[in-house]
Amino acid sequence: MAAYNPDPDPRKEPRPHGGTQPGETPPAESSTSSGAGPYRPPKRGWGRGPLIIIVAVAVLIALFFLVYAIVLAV
Repeated sequence: MAAYNPDPDPRKEPRPHGGTQPGETPPAESSTSSGAGPYRPPKRGWGRGPLIIIVAVAVLIALFFLVYAIVLAV
């Protein structure tokens, strides 16, 4: 007695939504990039405001550790 396979043979059944048959190459897909016009590089780098904030935070952290080291040494 042969075993019954409930799955249909994919080579004989029609593909839903016009899919490709097994062994065929599917159609090419479109790109995911927008491509909405020519490439325009940014006009400037970092703005002056963010750089000032980053430098100020770095100086405050350095001063904190300097004062902490002085307090521990006393």
